[in-house]
Amino acid sequence: MVDLKAAVRAIPDFPKPGIVFRDVTTLMGDPLAFSETIDLLCDAYKAHEIDQIAGIEARGFVFGAALAHRLGIGFVPVRKKGKLPGDTYSQTYDLEYGQDTLEMHKDALSQGQRVLMIDDLLATGGTALAALDLVEKAGGKVVGAAFVVDLPELGGRKKLEARGLDVLTLIEFEGH
Repeated sequence: MVDLKAAVRAIPDFPKPGIVFRDVTTLMGDPLAFSETIDLLCDAYKAHEIDQIAGIEARGFVFGAALAHRLGIGFVPVRKKGKLPGDTYSQTYDLEYGQDTLEMHKDALSQGQRVLMIDDLLATGGTALAALDLVEKAGGKVVGAAFVVDLPELGGRKKLEARGLDVLTLIEFEGH
């Protein structure tokens, strides 16, 4: 087994002093670590009934598309505002320093499709909750949420579980 935690680079004081940024691009650049990550995700979800994977911009696209390919299912991008060309649903959510908006194409899902959400990192849960709301607006049913990294002290997992989601994380880092 590959030590996935060791494959994630720590960048201190980014994006502001006191924050340690957990950079998964080093994990994605390591073929063994990236393969192990997708293998673990695939093993966790191959027996589930999932119709689509919703990948949250931007690194959720990388993990989500690879997992969708391995599972033989579709992939739906959840993007920042203004990046999708068709009619979209929008969901605004609060950040520590303001607000942001995610969007998803209105025709991305069929009514009742079972969706797994995926992103690289779970912190406060705001982005994932906004993505959950988008999937539900589009008629989908979120059956789980998967993240490579969890920062448990920031409480995102608890917020998602309070909404009834099963949450999978592969590695955890203390602090934020």
